[in-house]
Amino acid sequence: MNPSSILITGASSGIGRGLAIAYSAPGVVLHLCGRNIQRLEATAEACRARGAEVHLRIIDVTDAEGMRAWIGALGALDLVFANAGISAGTSGGRDGGTRERTRQVRAIFATNVDGVINTVLPAMDLMETQPSAGDGVRGHIVAIASVAAFLAYPGTPTYCASKVAVDFWTTASAPSARARGIVLSSVCPGFVRTAMTAANTFKMPGLMDTERAVAIIQRGVRARKRRIVFPWWIALGARFLQLLPPAWTARALTPQASMEPMAD
Repeated sequence: MNPSSILITGASSGIGRGLAIAYSAPGVVLHLCGRNIQRLEATAEACRARGAEVHLRIIDVTDAEGMRAWIGALGALDLVFANAGISAGTSGGRDGGTRERTRQVRAIFATNVDGVINTVLPAMDLMETQPSAGDGVRGHIVAIASVAAFLAYPGTPTYCASKVAVDFWTTASAPSARARGIVLSSVCPGFVRTAMTAANTFKMPGLMDTERAVAIIQRGVRARKRRIVFPWWIALGARFLQLLPPAWTARALTPQASMEPMAD
């Protein structure tokens, strides 16, 4: 069944914007949130041009009560993407001192982990009240993690740890959620051409356009996969490196220069 009511966080750019446009069609209602009204309006305009009905919400996903109130009042949702996320780029330990590092660490965990939880839990509560389809499914929730979840990269320790939490929590929660009629999926993409990766000055293996990444995600969602990983060879390489002793992995991976935080 094609979803007709869809919620996407972090929809103002990157994968979130790509998903919003890809799912846009006559009869589809999109609930999009972000923090930048100009970029969010641009996304909405592109979606409406494809026939979708679009509702916007300017909200920070770290606002647990605000997210619960917004999602709980929507009435019904077929598909949810907990997509909002940030990164502090890569760091070689030259990021401006302990105080700045502390702010970055807390900001990344607050958005990437708490923000996902603040989206998924209210969505699950809402979907539990919905009638199930013929196959017993009441709704589908997708959390955007990363192949960074498979490797403790010294250059991005907080980002990697936040994505581990998202991927493990989502996949581990999937069986109990399915018993309640809710499908949970974790998406673990490699490098995707977005604003977050635009500032990277190093070679990004497997870099792909947003449109291709979105198409892969859509196929995985249709198949109701518990984990959607791409490119597979990046994920395989990351898992192999993670099996090595930590000191070996650290020597094999040379952190790049520090970069400013970028949002998805």
